[in-house]
Amino acid sequence: MYQDIRLIDRIKSTFSSLRPSEQKVANYVLEHWEQCSQMTISELSEKANVSQPTIIRFVQALGIDGYRNFKYCLLREHTANNHEKNYFNHMADFDLKPWEALEQLPLKETVFTRRLLEEALKSISLQELKKAVTSIANARTIDIYGVENSFTPANDLLTKLTYLGLNCKMHTDTYLQQISAAHLSESDVAIAISHSGRSIDTVKAVKQAKKAGAKTIVITSAKSSIITKYADVCLCTGSEKSFIYGSAIFSRVPDVALVDLLYMGIILSDYEKFSKNLDKSGLVISERGYEN
Repeated sequence: MYQDIRLIDRIKSTFSSLRPSEQKVANYVLEHWEQCSQMTISELSEKANVSQPTIIRFVQALGIDGYRNFKYCLLREHTANNHEKNYFNHMADFDLKPWEALEQLPLKETVFTRRLLEEALKSISLQELKKAVTSIANARTIDIYGVENSFTPANDLLTKLTYLGLNCKMHTDTYLQQISAAHLSESDVAIAISHSGRSIDTVKAVKQAKKAGAKTIVITSAKSSIITKYADVCLCTGSEKSFIYGSAIFSRVPDVALVDLLYMGIILSDYEKFSKNLDKSGLVISERGYEN
């Protein structure tokens, strides 16, 4: 598992390979790194008593492209150490540093994705999964809700259920999702996907569906999220920490895996019926691809 290597650690590990003038910058930053996060390059040059080109060389020696990125790394560490809320947390648990090489990313991303799937495996309730499969397979109508990054697994679920011959729908407009939910009945199922469990529009839609009497299924990261209040069945992925721009950059990984589980579970619930439906769907699109 990758460890969180801080910029301060990076400076210390690189110190011995720096030129004497660059070591002066390093020493000053290590002693005053919180203040340095707010300094311009000219201010740091004056404080450390070195030239601006020396500072640029120091930053490059750390493997960082430009003084601006260097300041940004310092600012993030200052925010983390003071437990300040970061409203634009780019990568969160995915510890991506500016000095890392592109060649490192395939392994790093694979390890991180594997960890997300392992967390999901530990969090999924087989009992809840069985309830979800049974409800979906026998529903008159299936309504699906999701916004932003959760729209990806929601749309994947729509595609898979349609291939299985089930009567399902999903609106891209959040108002229409809520209106659609209000017209459901006890014979219908509503499926809401929200990684954070706090997406207002998705919560409103599933709340409306439950009020209408539909069976509600929620796919989210944690049982403690607000959306679970309106769930008859809750499928948790257990990976609530990986946030980006209000959603999660890797949330679709366990969510899409869970969609695949539902898909396979529904097929197993009536193998003959759903296999025939898949054959029928496949026949419709059999001539839509080029021959090899």
